[in-house]
Amino acid sequence: MHAVGQPAAVTPGEHQKPLTALMMSLFFAFGFCTVLVDTLIPKLKAMFSLSYAEVMLTQFCFFLAYFVISAPAGWLLSRIGYLRGVTVGLLVMAGGCLLFTPAAWLGLYPGFLLALFILASGVTTVQVAANPMTAGLGDPRHAHSRLTLAQAFNSVATMVGPIVGSALILAHTTAAPDARTLSAAALTLYRRQEARAVQLPFIAIAAILMALAALCWALRRWAPAAKAQPLGSYWRLMGHRRLALGALSIFTYVGAEVSIGSAIANYLMQGEVLGVKAQVAGSLVSIYWGLAMVGRFIGAAALRRLRPGRVLAGCAVGAGVLAMTSALSIGVAAAAAILAIGLFNSVMFPTIFTLAIEGLGEDTPQASGVLCLAIVGGAVVPVVTGLVADRLGLGRALFVPVVCYAWIGAYGWLTSNGVIKAHPALAEATI
Repeated sequence: MHAVGQPAAVTPGEHQKPLTALMMSLFFAFGFCTVLVDTLIPKLKAMFSLSYAEVMLTQFCFFLAYFVISAPAGWLLSRIGYLRGVTVGLLVMAGGCLLFTPAAWLGLYPGFLLALFILASGVTTVQVAANPMTAGLGDPRHAHSRLTLAQAFNSVATMVGPIVGSALILAHTTAAPDARTLSAAALTLYRRQEARAVQLPFIAIAAILMALAALCWALRRWAPAAKAQPLGSYWRLMGHRRLALGALSIFTYVGAEVSIGSAIANYLMQGEVLGVKAQVAGSLVSIYWGLAMVGRFIGAAALRRLRPGRVLAGCAVGAGVLAMTSALSIGVAAAAAILAIGLFNSVMFPTIFTLAIEGLGEDTPQASGVLCLAIVGGAVVPVVTGLVADRLGLGRALFVPVVCYAWIGAYGWLTSNGVIKAHPALAEATI
């Protein structure tokens, strides 16, 4: 018998397929919402005449929610169950999307940051539940492959998102006039007009999220509740080296991925790279995420045959080499190298996640909260990247993700060679 939340079959056979389909739709939903933040960055940078460090506050506020909300979310789902927790998360996401309307009407940058934080709080809650539940919908030996497949649907969303976002948000982006030449009222009016493009996409997304929440609530009895544990159990879990170092790997991976994804549009707009307009650059971001989607479908099959640690190490080396190549190149070569990083990013998150939670049994829901908390790397690393970009340029700033990939490669190598072993409960669960 497997504990609730463990990467093993946790649902009756007749519910496994519909729940798997539901999980795939959830990964699509929060992937689409997350990637729209990348599309917002060029828009907000132009609207408010922001520096790279200032505009990266969008990612800081978005991913700060993972640090603030992950532990309470893990505790919540251990109390009310996976699908009830997902329902709460989806409704919070919808609320965050609706907050873009008053933020746009007021034309205030802090309003957008607040809306992003609320949206991300809901995304965090959904992810804390969806990752371990997906890993547990079937044979535990294929948990790495199954979660990678779910991440592939996430990548479908992140490929489509930039195309939709560019068409609806960036199509009519213009540079902000010099604030010194306008009155406060005129500047506010300009920002309100520019921000109108943001409202409709997020209102539509809110409606879809509420419908998805209703479906999850209707199916809530199909997924069992996880074992309730106090919030203090997180500190105990950090005593497991594999989980603790896995959390560091999640921190560095998300930081690297978000830094690159956030910078791509502005990077491609630079004269020494492609010199294209904002809408074209935003559309090209879909190549980055599209390659991640392709890589995840390939990875889902490869992880059934290859050691996950070795796959992780190889992909980290590939991503690091591409980031360094782009940083030291110009023109099409620089553009192609940075976009190709998506292919190697593809399997990193799900592979790190499943490696880190192996053998944790009833502690898996709380372990998921620890790992999702580490997604705060998406708040910290992009700001560091932005500060470097302001001083040395976007190209040289790519060396920040290179350092992140170096650690991820080390984690993959250490787990694959048995230096960092899984928790002993894994052996007991598979006897």
